[in-house]
Amino acid sequence: MRLSKLVLIFVSTLAGGAASGVVPDYAGQPPKPAAASQETAVLAGGCFWGVDAVFKHVKGVSKVVSGYSGGSAATAKYPIVGTGVTGHAEAVEITYDPSKISYAELLKVFFSVAHDPTQLNRQGPDVGTQYRSAIFYADDRQKEIAQRYIDQLNQSKVFGKPIATKVTLLEKFYPAEDYHQNYLALHPNEPYIVFNDLPKVEQLKKDFPSWYR
Repeated sequence: MRLSKLVLIFVSTLAGGAASGVVPDYAGQPPKPAAASQETAVLAGGCFWGVDAVFKHVKGVSKVVSGYSGGSAATAKYPIVGTGVTGHAEAVEITYDPSKISYAELLKVFFSVAHDPTQLNRQGPDVGTQYRSAIFYADDRQKEIAQRYIDQLNQSKVFGKPIATKVTLLEKFYPAEDYHQNYLALHPNEPYIVFNDLPKVEQLKKDFPSWYR
């Protein structure tokens, strides 16, 4: 469930990732293509409000949609997903131009500031499998980059604990209800947003100024 009591938000605030040092670039980073194009990435890192807001501020990203992945169409509804038994995770679908930012660079933002990848089935004050950390890969290339990057980060010990992120085949992405879309921009003063999500956007601006917009 998503907790709204201020005291719990205060105690459990997550202002981005939990890295003890700088998250390194993906070691196998290929050159960016010269021509502009459109690709998508589906990532889950706790409440989709904050993840959505972070990636909307990343250069090269043209669209971010909050939604659900991991379960069926019949259960891709917020009240049902909130039970934690549907298989769905709150996720975001990111449309981006790989000539401006690569898939691996999106993952660097994901691991660094969008969430804490060491938390299992929770993020900050939100607890349940619907808040799990997951990368839903669309093809073998995305799968290989995701798994190799996780292995690299675990070996570098940049995080104090093993990464809990699951690398899972993307079966389908279901957009969430309209009231969840662009939530941070529409509710910047809501306590949950102030304590849990705005710090992530600020950390993105601080840690990745050349990617921030």
